[in-house]
Amino acid sequence: MSEPREDRVTLDVIDGIAYATLNRADKLNALDMPMLQALASVPGRIAEDRTIRAVILQGDGTAFCSGLDFASIGKDQVAQVRGFAKLPVQTTNLYQKACWAWRELPVPVIAVLRGFCFGGGLQLALAADFRISTPDCELSVMEGKWGLIPDMTGSVTLRELVPIDVAKRLTMTAEVFDGTRAKELGLVTEVSSDPLAAAKALAAQICTRSPDSVALTKRLFHDTWTSSPRSAFWTESQLQLRLILGKNHKIARAAGKAKEIPKWVTRSLS
Repeated sequence: MSEPREDRVTLDVIDGIAYATLNRADKLNALDMPMLQALASVPGRIAEDRTIRAVILQGDGTAFCSGLDFASIGKDQVAQVRGFAKLPVQTTNLYQKACWAWRELPVPVIAVLRGFCFGGGLQLALAADFRISTPDCELSVMEGKWGLIPDMTGSVTLRELVPIDVAKRLTMTAEVFDGTRAKELGLVTEVSSDPLAAAKALAAQICTRSPDSVALTKRLFHDTWTSSPRSAFWTESQLQLRLILGKNHKIARAAGKAKEIPKWVTRSLS
């Protein structure tokens, strides 16, 4: 198996915002094995830095991600097959972790979509908390074109965003649709002619709130979205108690009383 190459996904942190950029513009950021490995590992670096408040996930050049690079991955079938392997205690294999690792971050991830967002690229985008797309970005659950199914966490992320018949139709037909249609379907959060600027604005807005409450908001909805009311209400109570006892809640109360802008301390919860 090829060695991980961190340069496949570059990471820059500016004013508390991490910019994670798929760095294979000459191949429309197609997913080869080093790219998959980098996508699986870079979130760990982000999670270690508690000063990071949000992540903007984007592609270099003209495309977000054109999907799996079959020509590259097919050259090493041993590595391709190994990518499906996982230990009994693991939830994900390599292909799944490349997407799910972004989902598991305790900070919001905003995907910036332009050009192409196909197959594994779409599943990566769906693992983000928010997706902002240009109107003319082309999207597709492309696996059906190759006689395959979504296997990079799309079975979970699709069901959270669209009804089952829509998920089946998009997957069975592999139809290509634009960003405007994706917004109508509920697959993207916002459509903008300048999605990066819109992503920065959303990240800035989120950063005005407590980093602890943002982290536990993400955890609350991910942990309870398909739970029973009894289980969801228990999770609500447990997470709220942790927030009430934390420093940032006290800061919020004091700032509210003084009619001042809160000065948050670094996130302590996740």
